[in-house]
Amino acid sequence: MTQRLLPITSGWNFRELGGYPTKTGETTKYHKILRSGGLEKLNKTDQQYLIDYGLNIDMDFRSTEEREDYPDVVPEGVRYIFNPVLAEDETQNSKTAAQLKEQMRQDPQNGYAHMLQVYRDIVHQTHAQDAYKRFFDALLTNEQDDQTLLFHCAAGKDRTGMGAYFFLSALDVPEDVILEDYLLTNTVTKERLADMVKAVRADGGNETMVKNIQSLYSVSADYLAAARHAIDNMSGSTPNYLKEVLSLSDDDLADLKRIYTEKK
Repeated sequence: MTQRLLPITSGWNFRELGGYPTKTGETTKYHKILRSGGLEKLNKTDQQYLIDYGLNIDMDFRSTEEREDYPDVVPEGVRYIFNPVLAEDETQNSKTAAQLKEQMRQDPQNGYAHMLQVYRDIVHQTHAQDAYKRFFDALLTNEQDDQTLLFHCAAGKDRTGMGAYFFLSALDVPEDVILEDYLLTNTVTKERLADMVKAVRADGGNETMVKNIQSLYSVSADYLAAARHAIDNMSGSTPNYLKEVLSLSDDDLADLKRIYTEKK
């Protein structure tokens, strides 16, 4: 966990994707790619930490409205790339408890059903597909060993989680390892979720609303399974989706493995 979770104090869910095994015996490199939640609160100490870490590219998967409301604090010398996966924040993770209150008060399955649909949308929408194509374009330019690319959304769990899924799949990391990385969000953001639940109850929210907030602000194997099912329906498999929908060639996949993996 200490190798996986970065000691960022002015943000949440900053994680390394290095150190994961591939099916062909390699390991993903450290200091090459990070996933995280929002960067809008980064203090000077954390900015310098990321600079020293090698941060070269900050890719923002959030919507235009999210960026305008909570602009990234971009460390000096880092290239910022705005690359919205969804036209708006369908994940609801930039909304407050008060904003969610009414729609989440009645149906306890509202949040869960909503998140399943978000993951299907991420797979199906051409807007999202184009964003992940741009993500891979940036990954393929990140060739130097001392350069680190960070990608993020608001909470670092859904749009970012799918980015990590596509990236690790392209490197032939086993599905169970990818799922483990995906579910790690629940461990590292449990305090943030607890604070949100506390705020909901303090604001008069009922237990139905609490259950919905928990669905919205956590990840579930069911969410990733919904995405994978949509991928299989479209392309037959994730490797086919990467090639047919996200336009990765055999040469691209070989370059990604060259840049991001190494022999044990």
